[in-house]
Amino acid sequence: MKSRPNIVLLMADQLSAQFLPCYGHPVVKAPALSRLAEQGVVFDAAYCNFPICAPSRYSMLSGRLPHRIDAFDNASEFRADTPTMAHYLAAAGYRTILAGKMHFVGPDQLHGYGERLTTDIYPAEFLWVPDWSQGAGNKPTGVGMGHVVDAGPCLRNMQIDYDDEVEHVAVQKIYDLARAGGEQPFFLTVSFSHPHPPFVAPQEYWDLYRSATIDPPRVPEIPYERLDPHSQWLYRAHGQERHTVTGEHVLRARRAYYGMASYVDAKIGRVIEALERCDLAEDTLIVFCADHGEMMGERGMWFKQTFYESSARVPMIVRWPGVAAPGRRPDPCSLVDLMPTFLEAASLGPTGCRVDPVDALDGQSLVAVLRGATDQERDVIAEYSSEGVCAPSRMLRRGRYKYVYTLGLPPMLFDLERDPLELQDLAGSPENTVIEASLQERLLADWNPEATDVRIRDSQRRRLFLRQLYLKTGAFPQWSFEARPGDSQRFVRPSTFGGPIGPKPRSRFPFVKPTPPDRS
Repeated sequence: MKSRPNIVLLMADQLSAQFLPCYGHPVVKAPALSRLAEQGVVFDAAYCNFPICAPSRYSMLSGRLPHRIDAFDNASEFRADTPTMAHYLAAAGYRTILAGKMHFVGPDQLHGYGERLTTDIYPAEFLWVPDWSQGAGNKPTGVGMGHVVDAGPCLRNMQIDYDDEVEHVAVQKIYDLARAGGEQPFFLTVSFSHPHPPFVAPQEYWDLYRSATIDPPRVPEIPYERLDPHSQWLYRAHGQERHTVTGEHVLRARRAYYGMASYVDAKIGRVIEALERCDLAEDTLIVFCADHGEMMGERGMWFKQTFYESSARVPMIVRWPGVAAPGRRPDPCSLVDLMPTFLEAASLGPTGCRVDPVDALDGQSLVAVLRGATDQERDVIAEYSSEGVCAPSRMLRRGRYKYVYTLGLPPMLFDLERDPLELQDLAGSPENTVIEASLQERLLADWNPEATDVRIRDSQRRRLFLRQLYLKTGAFPQWSFEARPGDSQRFVRPSTFGGPIGPKPRSRFPFVKPTPPDRS
């Protein structure tokens, strides 16, 4: 093995750790990831740092917590003056390449990547700005229970079109890199859009499962009046009161989600197979993760945007031949730990190059943990302030405990060792006073919720003004990266989003007319 490895970062979108066989799921079929898990390190308590797409990715790429870089929501600009792992690895001599989704908002569509092989499936403009002035439960764009009640198979849709292209260009780039030879290491990010909703699986992957074998949610639906206030916000934001979701709907959505997970697993397998065929696998550090999870009907909740385990916990699997000792690692970690991990990997050996970050990073390298160290306890922090809520939130995971603080709401405390399904909120209980006080002190030590609330609302006002101007004049800035002519009409853009049916259901083939709400 070379002193410093090539690095391949493989990503799925909205894949919860609990829905993979290597994390114990009894139904989902994911042989490629199961094989990767057998050969590598499986992190049992890995978390995203923001349970929604864009801020999670910004945080992971920068190695900094979202609110520190003004990553407040899915329409926050990722500023060009924020160094990323791609910038640092380029400075260390790596060739940096991106294939697939990264959801960059703003005029910089590279963020340190020297090559970008595909367009992005989602818009780079200020299209999805939340408006907290509307109060709790403000409805997010494109997220609703129609995804659940219309779940099923298809032959093609927008996400299948997209991910097929991502796989093709990624595999082709691996062959190109192998042909080129040379000593320059590469950093290749391959990011798929599955199993993000809509819950529509390619027919062959839908057929991998039978309805009778689909497991129901582990936690049944919790009545609205018994939900915590943050979950009530999301209930209204997702329009759950407007649809009747039956048990059959739930099982069909889960069957489609399992099919989508198998679909993306097959693509990941073919990317890894290309590395192996080109004799690159032994010299490559491979990381698989997701940007966040999916509630998938647990507690009666769907999508993400919450700190419950199904939403905030993500799969993280690392294979590093000759360095990482295969096995499981139980201690909590998060996606911000990847940046310092990659920088340490790039610095190893006589050919290594040390690059010191220009900003203090919020993550810690996992290299020692990969090698088998067991004394690497760390606090894990995640944040949320995007669609569906109207106040900033923060989560702290320390050891067995998870503490959640939302400005203006009662805190929540869970003992995940005794209560893995998070059914017993321990906040305020006398026997947990000491641990709760300690967790709250740490959570608030570098985060002022009132000041953060002001910053978020100020940012929303500015961006909402610009958004309304762009919608009025039809002159949105042309920020979205286009790999080839016509991509702006194939994926989600301001020009494609209007009308009674959005671009995702319009692209489903055979077409299925969206089910209207049955209650106003």
